[in-house]
Amino acid sequence: MSKRKHNNLYSTANLSDKELKEEGNRLFSLRRYEDAIVYYTKAILAIIKNPSVATYYTKRALCHLKVERWEATCQDCRRALDYAQIKGHLFLGQALVELELYDEAVKHLHRADDLAREQKLNFGDEIAAQLRIARKKRCNVQEEKITQEIELQIYLNRLISEDMQRRKRKASKGKTANIEEECNNYTSELNNLFAKIDDRRRKRDVPDYLCGKISFEILRDPVITPSGITYERNDIEEHLERVGHFDPQTRVELTADQRLIPNLSMREVVDSFLQENEWALDY
Repeated sequence: MSKRKHNNLYSTANLSDKELKEEGNRLFSLRRYEDAIVYYTKAILAIIKNPSVATYYTKRALCHLKVERWEATCQDCRRALDYAQIKGHLFLGQALVELELYDEAVKHLHRADDLAREQKLNFGDEIAAQLRIARKKRCNVQEEKITQEIELQIYLNRLISEDMQRRKRKASKGKTANIEEECNNYTSELNNLFAKIDDRRRKRDVPDYLCGKISFEILRDPVITPSGITYERNDIEEHLERVGHFDPQTRVELTADQRLIPNLSMREVVDSFLQENEWALDY
């Protein structure tokens, strides 16, 4: 680092915390994330015991997120959570996804969504999209485990079969039947053991057409807009209130007094799916 740049970055004794933050913002906009971290850090140190420091933590966390420093992102976000920062939960959830801690990621993204709703703040579809990513990745991990279990069962069955054939070739005729019975019993016990987890082997994924286009959660009260798009009623009503009077998919003007028609056909399809897949009630 040149002496001039060194002075520009670190000779900040006369700057207030807000000036330090603004310089951090400027550097962030230039994608100079490492330099921005320096200024956000100095802003934090300037008002370390002030509640507004949470904003600086989330700003620094976003820089860490951009340069893929996941642990540092988590650390800053957890500090911001002392002040119930929505962005703290949001960025923490994103970092936890990268660390493959999906259960905890979903928990914090849900909390970010709840806080945004409580405070009536508009984050567009950002939180919902990140929540969808976390849940999909968690589901993929679960499916991968199920696949591995199936492959293990096939492999063990093959070993038992190969062992039976090898023993039968070496045994006298009078003992082959006993060997076959013994190995068949092993196979039966093995398959009975794996049968106990068959329910978890079923692919647990809700088809996209059964999910709302805003929250990405399974439809409970589906309605159709004048544009012919189906949404979850609460989601579209909240969108109209918080985001704007337009259809999120078609961008056609849509006001709160326009009629949202219940989609009875979709409701029947969802109900039928839930009857056959009770696990989806918690989806």
